[in-house]
Amino acid sequence: MAGQGEVASVTERVPEVPGEPASDDSANSVLELVGDPTIAEVRLPNRPESARCAREMARTVTESHWGLPGALVDDAVLLVSELVGNAVRHTGAHVFGLRMMRRRDWIRVEVRDPSRGLPCLLPVHGLDTSGRGLFLVDTLCGRWGVDLLPRGKTTWFEMRITGS
Repeated sequence: MAGQGEVASVTERVPEVPGEPASDDSANSVLELVGDPTIAEVRLPNRPESARCAREMARTVTESHWGLPGALVDDAVLLVSELVGNAVRHTGAHVFGLRMMRRRDWIRVEVRDPSRGLPCLLPVHGLDTSGRGLFLVDTLCGRWGVDLLPRGKTTWFEMRITGS
């Protein structure tokens, strides 16, 4: 796991890949630079740039390592971005953690932060410009929830892998 000094510069070391998936070499370098969330929790700084880093990690894991279908990869990457965005915007944490797990027929993604404030699924209306994150999570995943910890919480989602 990255030490506190290393966490601050994590997002600066992730290569920029605007608008297209990373090649296997550059994608794998994300995990080499930042850490592999399938092995241990990866700690990221509470900055907006961390959402890009988390998306690249999620894409690399789901696409290159797990070989999941494209639509599932895209949904998982979107939901990771939503949970990370919530952690960055609403928790006041200095760092948060990302963890990804796979079982035979499902994946689980966890975002851990030190806040005990619970996320709230709000009703979404057609013209709303914010507040859609948990609505997307609720709509696209099989199930999601929050586990309160002695010092913080873990917000997670699970997605079923069809055809496995």
